Amino acid sequence: MSNTAIVSLWRRYRAVSIVYRIGLAFVLGSILGLVVGQPATALKPIGDLFVRLLKMLIVPIVVFTLLMGVRQLSPSSLGRVGVQVVALYAFTSALAVAVGLGVSNLVSPGSRGLSLTNAEAQSAEAPNAVEVLLNIVPANPIGSMAEGNVLPTIFFVVVFGLGLSLVWEETDDEAVRSGIETFFDLAEAGAEAMYKVVWGAMEFGVVGVFALMANVFGTSGIDAILPFTLLIVTMLLAAVTHIGLVYLGGLVAGLAGRSPLAFLSGGRDAMVTALSIRSSSGTLPVTMSDADENLGIEERIYGFSLPLGATINMDGTAMYQGVAAVFAANIMGVNLSLIDQFSVVAVAVLASIGTAGVPGSGLIMLTLVLTQLGLPLEIVGFVAGVDPILDRIRTMVNVTGDLAVTTVVAKWNGAVDFTAEAWNDGVVPSIAD
Repeated sequence: MSNTAIVSLWRRYRAVSIVYRIGLAFVLGSILGLVVGQPATALKPIGDLFVRLLKMLIVPIVVFTLLMGVRQLSPSSLGRVGVQVVALYAFTSALAVAVGLGVSNLVSPGSRGLSLTNAEAQSAEAPNAVEVLLNIVPANPIGSMAEGNVLPTIFFVVVFGLGLSLVWEETDDEAVRSGIETFFDLAEAGAEAMYKVVWGAMEFGVVGVFALMANVFGTSGIDAILPFTLLIVTMLLAAVTHIGLVYLGGLVAGLAGRSPLAFLSGGRDAMVTALSIRSSSGTLPVTMSDADENLGIEERIYGFSLPLGATINMDGTAMYQGVAAVFAANIMGVNLSLIDQFSVVAVAVLASIGTAGVPGSGLIMLTLVLTQLGLPLEIVGFVAGVDPILDRIRTMVNVTGDLAVTTVVAKWNGAVDFTAEAWNDGVVPSIAD
């Protein structure tokens, strides 16, 4: 085959979205494992290499992307509206993880039919709540990074980034300001470099997932299909529960005092678009159009809250971390304590500040959660195969949450016209009135 033909073939291959290539690798690897059986486990070292690549990414992704995320949350630039928006985003993200954990504990999606050979969960005596809270603050930040302790690393990077932002705002020394800007520029360059490394890891992930699934189905056989079906069903149930109880019941009806059906009517274009294209940022023009033309929200509110939400408000992605954490624990036969589940909430909410902009952010965040829990990263390769389906669900949750929070903040600041066509007369009693 000529070089020209090879280049052409490579370009055609790259033209197919990575999530679909990984999905196909998932299917083909599963089929190979079912057909060949035990000999397919010889491919396991290739899957192990993919897992090592994921481990390599954890700390640099946290450091660089969180610094970039914190840079956007400069304290003095937030103001009243900003504080309201960020607080609601953080609150709904925490609830999203809790809902994901709750539904997953009821369904136990990974408890039947799937086994993970040659992998161990790192078990230790469970610390009490006070120890967990104290351990969030690292005694040695560099040591925490070196040891891969995710939660202390996230805490330090967020605090350090906010400290840099405060110094920049309060100092008149141009040299200091220039140095801080240079530091953030270096962090941005580091983040961009990590995007490239993530791209390379995910490209290899096509082969890695193929090998992992061949090993899994070669070991477990046809019984391994059930857990993946249950994983998708669990995520869908969690999404419907969160949208219904938190967004429609709590925010729209409770705090904004409006009809949930009217809200769904006004935001349906954004929700359908998010479900179709699987990108909160790509859906942003449609989300802003719905907020303006259908829901009657003023641009001074949605012009800030929606772009910020597309960056840091990843309720669906955070929920996915809870679902996948229980899925992983089920596979390993580990019971997650309340303290463990609290740590999942903390990691998912804090990590969503920065990693939302990373390609494959859901899978990258999952490596952080699994590392925090001491669960094997092979689980990432498992869920990567069905991630195109899960990604659609979580993106719709993300966008719906952005609109719901924007509606409430607009109500609090007198920046929404509830006579807009989509709202009709759908007023319900409001606990905010």
